[in-house]
Amino acid sequence: MPAVANKYAVKGIAAPKVIKSDAQLEHYTAQLLELERREYLSPAERDLAELLTILIEKYEDEHYPIPSAPANVVLRELLAANNLKQKDIAPIFGSEGVVSEVLSGKRDLTTRHIKELSERFHVSAAIFFQQ
Repeated sequence: MPAVANKYAVKGIAAPKVIKSDAQLEHYTAQLLELERREYLSPAERDLAELLTILIEKYEDEHYPIPSAPANVVLRELLAANNLKQKDIAPIFGSEGVVSEVLSGKRDLTTRHIKELSERFHVSAAIFFQQ
């Protein structure tokens, strides 16, 4: 175990453990944000950031699952989160009218729409599929 502890002991950051509380989640999230702010990461720091990401995602998936939502709701949220309007994504759909129909649920997203939206918003295409 000391080898693992030494590998992830980066500039005063102790080796991470499985997250068991919200306080620990906040602490690890702050550590990850600190690493992300650095201009250059050593190989050990990159490994630590990857491990922290995995631990944070696992805890959040177990304790704060995101419910599935219809594609039009997901798209509305993405637009709002990015301060965009229908006209901003109209080129993906061909017209604002088609965007309006998709957002109202009158029209489904096509495979091409999903591919382009996932690239535009840098998200997995899977978020557009109801589970």
